[in-house]
Amino acid sequence: MIRMIKEVIMAENAGFCFGVKRAVDTSIDLNNNNSTNIYTFGPLVHNKNVTSNLKEKGINEINISELNKLSSCDTVIIRSHGVTPKVMELIRSTGAKVIDATCPYVSAIHKKIKKYYDLGYQIIIIGDENHPEVIGSNGWCDDSAIITKDGSNLHDLTQKVCIVVQTTEKKENFDKVVDIVSGKCCDVVTFNTICSATKERQTSAEETSKKVDVMLVVGSKDSSNTTKLYEICRKNCSNTIFVENSCDIPEWVFDNKNITKIGVTAGASTPDWIIEQVLDKIDGTTDK
Repeated sequence: MIRMIKEVIMAENAGFCFGVKRAVDTSIDLNNNNSTNIYTFGPLVHNKNVTSNLKEKGINEINISELNKLSSCDTVIIRSHGVTPKVMELIRSTGAKVIDATCPYVSAIHKKIKKYYDLGYQIIIIGDENHPEVIGSNGWCDDSAIITKDGSNLHDLTQKVCIVVQTTEKKENFDKVVDIVSGKCCDVVTFNTICSATKERQTSAEETSKKVDVMLVVGSKDSSNTTKLYEICRKNCSNTIFVENSCDIPEWVFDNKNITKIGVTAGASTPDWIIEQVLDKIDGTTDK
């Protein structure tokens, strides 16, 4: 297949973040050097390509309804999103060995929530209420946090409020909620807990999307941080496409002579080998 040559601009910061890489490397190293059965509590990362690869290596997922099958012969890895104290206690009660691969940025949020909850503050978490990171964080204040995306559901607040934000959230949502709460409460403690990797990825994705005719955002649609990269890029480039791997790139990207520059970014749960396959396909070295 003959394709028109395109200029590719790769976002400066893309792909695995520290926390995800640490969790994946930990699981693989344990599997290589351990005779016990290795499980991850829930999918280790929000990327089907990665979880399928881990399963092929013998690293399987386990959920809370399956904990009764664990024994001292098993090892459970806590994913980078973290868990509630109650869930951690349930897993430990099985007798299985527990390896806590919670991202340090997420662990820092847990400590802040517990500290201010114990001091009598109402906790507000800015983020996706169904995301495992937010669910886990909420557990550190006995599941009493108000969870919001844009502040529209913030009613009848106490006068003492502590605000944290999901590590993969957009800064504009944090600013919006802080502004709303500051106008309603007299004692407001705020923590911008968006991790540095998220900030860097969002900034570089935004800059890249302003320079190209097509923007490819590589990652799973189950990934919160990748979805936010897509939303950011879409504002600057109408031809922004969400692809899980190289197979998802539509042919019109290659065939349209008006498309000369293609931008590429990837979520924090997207491995290097998936990104490389995307770049190879654009370069024409593979048709897969």
